[in-house]
Amino acid sequence: MNNTNTSPMSSLTTTPTVTSQSSIPHNSLDKVESHVTRTSTRRALEKYETRPTQDAADVLDLPYDILSDDADMSEYLRETASGVIPKRTISRATGQPEDHELVTFKINDPENPKNWSKPYKWYCTMVVAFTCFTVAFNSAVITADLEGVSETFHVSLEVSLLTITMFVIGFGVGPLVFAPLSELYGRKPVYIITIAVAVIFVIPCAVAQNIGTLLVCRLIDGIAFSAPMTLVGGTLADLWKNEERGVPMAVFSAAPFIGPAIGPLAGGFLGDASGWRWLYWIQLIMSGICWLVLTLTIPETYAPVILDKRAKKLRQETGDAKYVTEKDLDPRPMSEQIRIFLVRPLQLLCLEPIVLLISLYMAVLYGLLYMFFVAYPIVYVEGKGFSEGTTGLMFIPLAIGVVLSAALSPLVNKHYLSLCRKAPNGKPAAEARLIPMMFSCWLIPVGLFIFGWTSYPHLSYWGPMMGGFPVGFGFIFLYNSANNYLVDTYQHQAASALAAKTCIRSFWGASVVLFTEQMYHTLGYQWASSLLAFIALACCAIPYVFYFYGARIRKYSKFAFHDEDEDVKAVGEEKV
Repeated sequence: MNNTNTSPMSSLTTTPTVTSQSSIPHNSLDKVESHVTRTSTRRALEKYETRPTQDAADVLDLPYDILSDDADMSEYLRETASGVIPKRTISRATGQPEDHELVTFKINDPENPKNWSKPYKWYCTMVVAFTCFTVAFNSAVITADLEGVSETFHVSLEVSLLTITMFVIGFGVGPLVFAPLSELYGRKPVYIITIAVAVIFVIPCAVAQNIGTLLVCRLIDGIAFSAPMTLVGGTLADLWKNEERGVPMAVFSAAPFIGPAIGPLAGGFLGDASGWRWLYWIQLIMSGICWLVLTLTIPETYAPVILDKRAKKLRQETGDAKYVTEKDLDPRPMSEQIRIFLVRPLQLLCLEPIVLLISLYMAVLYGLLYMFFVAYPIVYVEGKGFSEGTTGLMFIPLAIGVVLSAALSPLVNKHYLSLCRKAPNGKPAAEARLIPMMFSCWLIPVGLFIFGWTSYPHLSYWGPMMGGFPVGFGFIFLYNSANNYLVDTYQHQAASALAAKTCIRSFWGASVVLFTEQMYHTLGYQWASSLLAFIALACCAIPYVFYFYGARIRKYSKFAFHDEDEDVKAVGEEKV
């Protein structure tokens, strides 16, 4: 295998493991090592009985960015009979060997979130998914009555649209801060503090007496509300074993897209009945409920933080300093952590064509979603004379498309698992992740062409309304494929690759709403939508290029993972 980077997970090959080799499931430890480490050897199994608890896909949810490359991640990957893994290190102070006990979960440990009862895990899943839905709802609900803001503060519609722009800009900035904070302090403190801040700053929005107050508070809300969107995927990985995660992840995937579809629907009727300020009061109510439920009923789920607390407790109870975690032994210097979280996403964006083009494609899709918030009122309110509330109903097919694609997501995962079984080492090339994208990418331009060329005022409202269905149906397949491809391509660099994608996506989504109205009025309803369709059509080439040439690109990449044993042609010959 060939990679210019040293994986933080390479220490798995030197970790004491247990039992007979035959007792370890074929799809667990062997796959973790073959996927993450850069070696073909494996140390002899030793006396400490362990069993794997996670698949290599869970690497993203380990604190590898705050730990050095020599850190032993097996502490977080397995349960042990004794609850510890011995480790000898060289003291930085004395230069002498020191013996430590890395604290792990015990076998069937009730404090391990993956061992919680399935009903409780589903409860936690629905709570965090609803929180994600609420955040997405908050971003879109205000679009239903931007005219009310313009009239109240005597500003143009473009200035009112900045309430969306500032919020979405916050979505791009927040993850750069909250992702590392969650690795240091856990999921729950970040959830609680950020949502509390967001709830507080919704109040000034609802009672704002000038546009400046509204814009500043929307920016703060966008930054704070980005935390749940950043952490929800990790929370589900904390709770569910890899083989159980298909349906929970489908539920989560739907939430960020259903929220923007339902937001204008609910906001249209609420704005018509009670005015634009109630579009903020409803955000306060829903966000407050999320905060209360998360605070009172959802415990910490991040294994490294749980084990860190356990190690501190053991040191206090025994008076023995040997009980530690890797966070105690081998943290990265703060300067290196800052470089990883802030500089590396920019490096990947500028130096890696895979990151750049996938990020641009996702930015186009994200921008399209927010363009719809402006385009629908133009087509239906201006063109057909509908009310804001009735216009919100036109988003229903888009929401149905999202729900239906989420329901089919486990089938896509099942197909991928079948490719895993066929692959010689149990792991197909990263480009196999692009197969759903290669089919669903065509749905976006199809939906846009339908939306555009049925938007004549004298035609039935059903045409543009149904144009939203293929767009909604394609969104989840495209986003999940893109995320999975970046994760498999960059592995231990994946968090930085996803951060780069999030920044580009959010900044573009924040910008497009500012010129959508002018574009539709200048080009006309039909050609404005067609322009978007042609851009989406051009983007359809991206998954095909990487499907056939991605392995070669990875081979010469400084950051991407590449296995010399990969058969570049094999992926292109795979059949769905």
